[in-house]
Formats: sequence, C-alpha cells, structure tokens
Amino acid sequence: MNQETEAPLPFDLTEPQQMLRKMVRELTERHIAPRAAEIDESEEYPEDIYQLLKDQGLLGIFFPEEYGGGGMGFMGGCIAIEEIARFCSNSPIFIVLNMLSSRVIDLSGTGEQKKHYMTGLANGSLRGSYALTEPHAGSDAGNIRTRASLEGEEWVINGQKCFCTGPDKADFITVAAKTDPSAGTRGITYFIVPTDTPGFSVGRHERKMGMRGVSTCELFFENAAIPKENQVGELNRGFRTAMIGFNQMRPAIGARAVGLAQGVLDYALGYAKEREAFGVPIAQHQAVQFMLADMFMDIEAARLLVYRAAAMVDAGKIGKENARYFSTAKTFAADMAMKAAVDGVQILGGAGYMKDHPMERFMRDAKQIQIVEGTSQIQRMIIARNLLDL
Repeated sequence: MNQETEAPLPFDLTEPQQMLRKMVRELTERHIAPRAAEIDESEEYPEDIYQLLKDQGLLGIFFPEEYGGGGMGFMGGCIAIEEIARFCSNSPIFIVLNMLSSRVIDLSGTGEQKKHYMTGLANGSLRGSYALTEPHAGSDAGNIRTRASLEGEEWVINGQKCFCTGPDKADFITVAAKTDPSAGTRGITYFIVPTDTPGFSVGRHERKMGMRGVSTCELFFENAAIPKENQVGELNRGFRTAMIGFNQMRPAIGARAVGLAQGVLDYALGYAKEREAFGVPIAQHQAVQFMLADMFMDIEAARLLVYRAAAMVDAGKIGKENARYFSTAKTFAADMAMKAAVDGVQILGGAGYMKDHPMERFMRDAKQIQIVEGTSQIQRMIIARNLLDL
C-alpha cells in the first residue's frame, strides 16, 4: 500500500549523505518495516533491530571517527533517523538514545570519559540511557530532588527518576542530581552511573499508548556509590551543559516526526488511489486531495527546519542565542506529525482505526513526539523567551 513521494533533496545533500539516505531506506524497507507492527504489538525489545543497526555502523553514524563513529554529524544522524521512522518509530530510538546519553559527556566530559563511553556507544559494546525527569520535576529541572553527596572518593546518590527510556538494557545511565540543593538549576551536576552499581535499581515498566518496543521505566538510587571520577563536567554546572545538549537533540526528535509523517503520507496516498467511493477512487475527491496536499506541504516545511537545525549543530552554533531554531524545528515537526497521523486515520476512515493498517500505530507514536525532550508548550516558551532575550 506504500506510495512513496519523492522530493528534491534539501540543501543539496552531499554524495555521502545521499548514499546514507539510500542505504538506510533500503535497509529499513527490507528488514525493519516487516517487523514494525510486531514490535508494537508484542511490546518486546527488538534486539534483532539493535544488532542490525550495530552491524551497519548506524548506532554511531553521528559520532566523530576518532571514537569509531561514522563521522557524518547530526545531519547524518537525522537522515538515518528519518528514514527508519518512515516505517517504525521504535527502531530509530537506538540512535536517539546514543545521542542523548552521550551529550553531556561529549560537551563536558574528560578525554577518558569520551573515549570509553562514546567509543562503546558507537560500536555497540555499550548501551546508555539518560535520567533527568522525576515524578514532581519534568520540565522544571531545577526542582529535581535526587541528591549526590561527596563522601571521600565516592559520590553517593539517592533519589528517584521516572520516564527513563531503555534503562533495563543499558550499561550506564547519565544521571542529573542536585549537588547544591538550595541553588535550583545552578546546583545540578551530571554523573555516569553503571547499571550494576549496588543501590541502583530499575523499577516499574510503564504501560504506554505508543512507542511500546523500548521500555520506559522508573529508576531508584539508594545510597548508590560511584567513583569520584564519574562526575561529568564542572560541579553545579550540569544544567547549562544539558540545555546545550537538548539544543543538539531537538533536530533528532524532529527527524523522527518528519519520518513518521512521511510514512503516513506514503501510505495514505496508496490507499486513496485504491479505495473507491461513489464510483471513483477517493483520491479524486477534493476533500481528500486537500488533506494530502496539506500533509505534503507541512512535511516539506518541517524537513527544511529540521535539516537547518541539524546543520547548525554540525557548525557548532548550539548556544543559547540559537535555542529558538532548535525548539522551532522540534515543535513544528512534532505538531505536524500528530496532525498528519490524525488526518491519515481520517483518510482511511474505518480502516484507519483498525490494526490491520499502520495508521493507528502512527497516531499513537506521534503523540509521544509532542511530549519528549520538552513538550510543544515548553518549546514555545523557549522560543518566546529567546526572541525576547529573557
């Protein structure tokens, strides 16, 4: 039923980027697309997909070559994420998690930390996760209550995290904790916590609407002691580093949204050409045509925003002064994907509501993109404050 819409490549992608796009597309259509519905239905971690991406060098496609990566930057990462997300929103999470768990390490870690963890993530010998959100502190990061206290040569961590992606399969978690409880966002430090640390445990696996192939869990730290050298970056400066890391991450989340919406459009086009109503394919009815046209326009606009943001990351333009561009790319793409998914279900009518077609899965997965890495509402606050220089 898939009917692909080809468009001119934005920004005149380089030959290696075009080759990457073609390779990932073929890989996804052959190996990932047939598994997408089963991954969602079974709610089982797709180890085979992880190994596939590992074998193809895609887990570290965005890492510098010095760490064993593909050296294709965040633009390359976004291209790969987008192509995979056209059929399966779960599978690109493996690339996204490698990006997310490595951001503060890449930005402020020691040379030894970068070499060990970024190389391990790139070659698949290590799996990482990231923990900031707590039951009472999501977007309000300054209100986290997890504490880290220096006791001799060890940091001892106590607290709870929630909505952590993939920690049950991770070898380490990049964890935000308060090291100065009275200082708000200026009292946060990041730590690398190996998952075999005594006192660390993974709690409840959340039951989710979508994105069901990779777990979302609670985390508990009960006098979890880690070596002093597992501190990442300067003491109490973690929040600033994390915000720069989020600027880097937002194009990647936007790429997931663009890929998902492209998958919706491709499927809806094919269905509209085959399904008949009133004696003609529904594609000949203006109401359907307008929905398809709007979907196409919105996807093209979102893709350009995401690719520009990715290009800015690769150019090192990731500071606070440019936060509006990263938040714009993520927000526009996320909201666009949700609208596209809802319209895709509508185009299929009753069939769109059934699990025989991927539309209902696309719709459930799209909602998650509007929430992760800062909700669409929080992103609008960031954009406005950045414009107003607040």
